[in-house]
Amino acid sequence: MTQENTPYYPEQGSFVAENYVQSLLPADLAPADARVLFVHAHPDDESTSTGATMGALSRAGAQVDLLTATRGEMGEVIPDDLKYLEAWDPGTTDRGEGLGELREKELKAALDVLGVRHHEYLGRGDARAENGATIYRDSGMEWGEDGRAKANPVAADDCLTKLSEEEEAEAIASYIRAHKPHVVVTYDDGGGYGHPDHVRVHLATSRALNILRGSDAEPHLAWGLEGDSNPDDTRLQAVIEGDKDAKREAMRAHATQVIIVSDDVFKFSNLVPQKISAVETYRLLSSKGSA
Repeated sequence: MTQENTPYYPEQGSFVAENYVQSLLPADLAPADARVLFVHAHPDDESTSTGATMGALSRAGAQVDLLTATRGEMGEVIPDDLKYLEAWDPGTTDRGEGLGELREKELKAALDVLGVRHHEYLGRGDARAENGATIYRDSGMEWGEDGRAKANPVAADDCLTKLSEEEEAEAIASYIRAHKPHVVVTYDDGGGYGHPDHVRVHLATSRALNILRGSDAEPHLAWGLEGDSNPDDTRLQAVIEGDKDAKREAMRAHATQVIIVSDDVFKFSNLVPQKISAVETYRLLSSKGSA
């Protein structure tokens, strides 16, 4: 896949509101007693977007879990000797299955670094809706003329954004019922840099939280990872100064997707330099008992 336009990525931690908190946890909950669930779209998102937060929470003794929606079958591949795994490679006939299997292994290595205790893919185990899909394929994306992410025009019929949002929400709610995290963390409505799968995960997770509202499985707090900063946003902001070393080493595990240039800089396959930031910011999506 060629890239003619410079992709746009928001810089993490670029805006700090006047009033903010420094924890994702309820004020009366000690980290050692906390269960925190992160919900992401693809392998590597957890590390590049929230790795510093996840690493810091694990180090503080919290139980950190991860729910990943897809296996990243449509991802671009950096190492030349693995380019044949790309779904659109002329010699590839498995629709990215081989890449998905490799990215599962990369994710496992990254989660060992981040101290994640339990991981599941959407559609498997506790994260499945009754009679729902057992796998949700990566939807892929393109870069628009403005450098923003946009939908893949040839996305597969069984990909995350083509399947039922309601079913996906039920599957996420099923996982939350089974594990009862105190806190859920996903993307804000912009989906970070706007990948359609990120946006869908935000929508499905928000819908799952509505399903659980008023039940004993309703999380105490839910947060959305900030993308573009908005000084006019009045929602509570959390600014987390996390574990940068854990983040970097977790990112390094995703070798098909990430190049670690230095202690402070990384690149995806499009070679746009980005900061490895210890600061990750979130906006409050919901709190238990709120309308």
